[in-house]
Amino acid sequence: MYLKKLHLRSFRNYVDHQVEFTARKTIIVGNNAQGKSNLLEAVELLASLKSHRTTRDRELVLETASAGQIEAVLERAYGTSELSIIFRKQGRRTVAINREPLRRQLDFLGILNAVQFSSLDLDLVRGAPDSRRSWIDSLLIQLEPIYSSILQQYNQVLRQRNALLKKIRVIQQQTPDEPDRFVRNYQSQLKLWNEQLAAAGSRVTRRRARVINRLAPIAQYWHKCISGATEQLEINYLPNVEWTEDDPVKVQQAFLTKIEQRQVAEQYQGKTVVGTHRDEIEFTINRTPARHYGSQGQQRTLVLALKLAELKLIEEVVGEPPLLLLDDVLAELDPNRQQQLLEVIGDRFQTMITTTHIDSFNHEWIKDSQILAVEAGKISEVLLN
Repeated sequence: MYLKKLHLRSFRNYVDHQVEFTARKTIIVGNNAQGKSNLLEAVELLASLKSHRTTRDRELVLETASAGQIEAVLERAYGTSELSIIFRKQGRRTVAINREPLRRQLDFLGILNAVQFSSLDLDLVRGAPDSRRSWIDSLLIQLEPIYSSILQQYNQVLRQRNALLKKIRVIQQQTPDEPDRFVRNYQSQLKLWNEQLAAAGSRVTRRRARVINRLAPIAQYWHKCISGATEQLEINYLPNVEWTEDDPVKVQQAFLTKIEQRQVAEQYQGKTVVGTHRDEIEFTINRTPARHYGSQGQQRTLVLALKLAELKLIEEVVGEPPLLLLDDVLAELDPNRQQQLLEVIGDRFQTMITTTHIDSFNHEWIKDSQILAVEAGKISEVLLN
């Protein structure tokens, strides 16, 4: 796939700017806080409808405007698509393909595929479990867009169930002498939410397990290459509800069994303590947890291996290489890892890479790249002799 054009209107610090990409590799140069990352963020939103920098649409809109827009022209093996997203400071966003508005945002996903790598991705290793769950969920959405709806359904059930458990907890506190008599009135409701949580959770956990099983050997290969075969990477999925057989009925029953075991704790705490929102993904290097004991160099090598594995897996599943977005990561890597990354990229993926200094790249890379300079939300092409 190849992104030909990107048009930003009132998006972040861009008033109205269009870019045409004329090479497989684009180097975006500029000082900090000029808009380099905003350009990559626009592509990320086209791929996933999410930004790793914010969850609020109003932050994506230029300060002086009420709405912002991203438009793009994408070439794929099956044809050309025009993509559009409109963000509003007040009101819902709208999406369109080939100028036809879509009723479901789900139908927008899977048209453009991209893998982003930034310094923030080190949180994959050293951050809280929710950063790793978010990472694997974002990958799943690109591989299987319907997963977005599955995950949304699970989160809706979780919110409703938490609200009921909170209500039960309040009743127990207000009627300490005979709380069970009042709580019994809510048992049928709770049973219904238990069943829905088990059904939705089963769909989430089984998909997470499958994608990690496919991703792990690819990541291990790249990790071995980058580390010089001196370190052994393992990726382990640690679901909150343990199961062994990929059967929806049996996984759902595992959920219900654990919910029953933890029902007293849940009612006491007033929240759901069983489910995929408490899953963990563990990275170990030479059988040592990378989160606690890995050096910064080891952690960067691990994240780089994960990103290269994402590229390969998406290419295998969708049949075309995705876009690669590198946000000022060369400064985070030592010269050996820089060279490894640049060699792997080659001309295989359309790559957009931001940097503050063009001299981070060798002559061959510069010669084969389109170079864009960004300053205060304005983009100009740099022509080198």
